[in-house]
Amino acid sequence: MDSAIIDALPAGSTFVSVEHFGTSAWTTTGRVLALDRDGSEKLYFLKVGYGETGRIMLNGEYESFKSIYNTMPDFIPEPIGYGQYKDPDSAAHFYLAEFVDMDVTTVPDPAEFTSRLAHLHKISQSPTGMFGFHIQTCDGDRAHVVDWQPSWTAFYQNLFLGVCKLDLKKNGHWEEYERAIQQIAWKVIPRLLGPLEADGRKIKPCLIHGNLWEGNMGINMETGDSLLFDASSYYAHNEMELGHWRCEFSSVFRSAAYKKHYLRYYPATEPIEEFDDRNRLYSLKGAINYSAGHPGTILRKTAYNNMCYLCEKYAPTDGIDKYDPQIDPSLTGARIVPHMPE
Repeated sequence: MDSAIIDALPAGSTFVSVEHFGTSAWTTTGRVLALDRDGSEKLYFLKVGYGETGRIMLNGEYESFKSIYNTMPDFIPEPIGYGQYKDPDSAAHFYLAEFVDMDVTTVPDPAEFTSRLAHLHKISQSPTGMFGFHIQTCDGDRAHVVDWQPSWTAFYQNLFLGVCKLDLKKNGHWEEYERAIQQIAWKVIPRLLGPLEADGRKIKPCLIHGNLWEGNMGINMETGDSLLFDASSYYAHNEMELGHWRCEFSSVFRSAAYKKHYLRYYPATEPIEEFDDRNRLYSLKGAINYSAGHPGTILRKTAYNNMCYLCEKYAPTDGIDKYDPQIDPSLTGARIVPHMPE
């Protein structure tokens, strides 16, 4: 094992062994065994990425874990270290965290999980008072656009256009899709998000996980508490966290119980009657980002259909298709298995 990882262990630790552990779509994962000062065994979770993409991914994950852990330490494993391999022939970076034995197959209790999530959102404080993050974070291997912005509308425009750019580069030209993107960015986003910050209203920038679906959380086998992992955080409108739950890759959190319980702990922002349309708008980021990482996925068509719905309702335009409820997964219940051929 590279000496940089050994050096990142807590002071007084003695490295014993490392083994492959777990799975990851974008990195290599493992479990490190070390001895504490008193000779007791301690396990650590290791994640390794390669090249510039690996550096951005793991640095972003480390800083995301730090931000969540410093806000709510019982909601995420303790981050231990991040760095670059010392081997001059390697372009690898690593992230090291406390190892927590988790149950990742049992469905979390909606009330317990959403109360903890809402608590994180409520108690978090943006260090700048703005929306964004101090470094880039990634959803999968795709970097977010998270430059600080005082306006949530401006921040989401940049985030949305960033994932659209990645998707168009990966999946190619589609005239109607690109026309819908422009209409969403410059007409629908100001219309739906502008009122949140109008007439004296303000939105609190909340620390969010940033890529939250049931595949990025588990249950602590020792305490029974729900836990987050694979975070890709930034400070956002709290409702942004729920956007992923509308996407086809989310099955458990698509259940109405999770959204219903979350809104009991953190009520929808005014205007409340536009909450579901904001949720549809926020789902675009997750669906289009997934499309950029999985060329050919049905989520690109879903995102386009959702854009058509929003354009029809808030900013009608020529040159795009009519919304089709028969291919809307929020109505049909259609799902996919993430990271697997469709």
